[in-house]
Amino acid sequence: MGMTDRKAQLAANLAKVEGRIAAACAAAGRKREEVTLIVVTKTYPASDVRILSELGVRHVAENKDQDAAPKAAECSDLPLVWHFVGQLQTNKVRSVVRYADLVQSVDRSRLVTALSKEAVRVGREVGCLIQVALDADESSRGARGGVGPDGIAELADLLADSPGVRLDGLMTVAPLTGEYAGRQREAFGRLMDLSTDLRRAHPAANMVSAGMSADLEEAVAAGATHVRVGTAVLGVRPRLG
Repeated sequence: MGMTDRKAQLAANLAKVEGRIAAACAAAGRKREEVTLIVVTKTYPASDVRILSELGVRHVAENKDQDAAPKAAECSDLPLVWHFVGQLQTNKVRSVVRYADLVQSVDRSRLVTALSKEAVRVGREVGCLIQVALDADESSRGARGGVGPDGIAELADLLADSPGVRLDGLMTVAPLTGEYAGRQREAFGRLMDLSTDLRRAHPAANMVSAGMSADLEEAVAAGATHVRVGTAVLGVRPRLG
């Protein structure tokens, strides 16, 4: 596919997603500008990121550092906010802090310490969202990362007290197992309740990142401030391998 065709395709997809967000906001009695679209560009090339930027997208997300780092470097001239949304190992922190404006998957104290240390070292401030696992087991961990609701307050206090990082709010992925499996509206409603609790102690931590291509309407209805959409904008991802 040529670049002109790809731009037309992405523009059409983006318009559909914008329409869905606008309709969901209207149904929830919210203003459209209350919800920020983050386009998840994982597995797609830097050329797509460039087209998205031309189409007015300002927030993009990646979930693997080995893909994100070269892509962010190639697109460093663009006015983009980069979000890291994948599970993050501490040995990747040095690389991620170079380009990520926000890390949405903070779920343990070791990671907070590593992010803080590296951000201070390179003179950046990195926004952080605590990833909440609504399917957390006895170990307080979720199947796809995240900390159980009981662990939020401790991590929030640590983030608030650490230099180089900023506590911006909460993120979740609709769980596939446990009491909220298949109940996205209830899951996102629970996240909003947790956000309300968090803001009592940390009023500025008002970001709520929830909802993806299949369930962005439920997230907007619940009150999410950011939705993370990949497939509905970029198409079905090519199978790797």
